[in-house]
Amino acid sequence: MRESQIETRLVQGVKAKGGMCMKFISPGLPGVPDRIVITPTGRICFVELKTEIGRLASIQKWGIGELQKRGAEVRVVKGADAVKQFLEEVFADEV
Repeated sequence: MRESQIETRLVQGVKAKGGMCMKFISPGLPGVPDRIVITPTGRICFVELKTEIGRLASIQKWGIGELQKRGAEVRVVKGADAVKQFLEEVFADEV
């Protein structure tokens, strides 16, 4: 499955659960995660999507590390099954 198809599943899944799934593009800062997920209760999670065999580039590792150093929740989600698991986990406490 292509990364774009995995991203579509994430976007649809988040919307179905009442959340927002914004595309994250930062022209002046390379290596940022693909999406920002916001749950109905305000939990914010940055999500980097990969195919099941995809790997993070060095700049992506750096970008994720910089977000995490500042207390941000960042997830690397690999494949469609991981999208399902991510949705179950992040939206488990939603009312």
